[in-house]
Amino acid sequence: MEANKFTLKTLAISIAVVLAMETVFRLTLAGQTVSPLLALGITRCIEAVLLVFIANRFEKDPNAIGLSKSKLYPGLKRGLVWSAGFGIAAGILFAVLLAAGINPLKLVHTPLPSAPRQIILFYLVGGVIGPVWEEIFFRGFIFGFFRRWGLYTAILISTALFVLPHYDGSHLPLTQIVGGIVFAIAYEKEKSLIVPVTIHCLGNIAIFSLTFLS
Repeated sequence: MEANKFTLKTLAISIAVVLAMETVFRLTLAGQTVSPLLALGITRCIEAVLLVFIANRFEKDPNAIGLSKSKLYPGLKRGLVWSAGFGIAAGILFAVLLAAGINPLKLVHTPLPSAPRQIILFYLVGGVIGPVWEEIFFRGFIFGFFRRWGLYTAILISTALFVLPHYDGSHLPLTQIVGGIVFAIAYEKEKSLIVPVTIHCLGNIAIFSLTFLS
């Protein structure tokens, strides 16, 4: 990742594309007979492809968002290591909360569809497609651009923008806040977007799965 070469023009185009696609989704796809979840998954896939194209087209370097081919496999391995460490830390926190009389499963409870096919689709969109898109946009583009003004600035802005869509107005999305910080630090340290993508995907899948226990 070479943040100093990531231009404002590239960032502006990426934001414009995302806003346009979100508008199309809300005005057309979401109102069709297809499942809203399926429509969202299709939209996120298109956005992810367009964002990678924008990075390659305007930055002339796939590593501008940490997606060079040479780092794919090493990034996956490092992502698994980070995920294991993150999982151990989460397990310790869960144990502490249980000892304090707090049910940690309620903190990560995620409403799941009832139909088996919808559950599979939920896992696919929320556990894979969504995290891939979010990492490309929030870490690859947002963090990558603001990194020129310092690590803490990039973490703060990228995490705040990442958390904002998850905020429902009633309580702070602590899971997303912690996740956004961890994803940004992993990206900064490993210089490969595959690392936070792996952590994010496995983390979401784990959270969804814990819902069956709550």
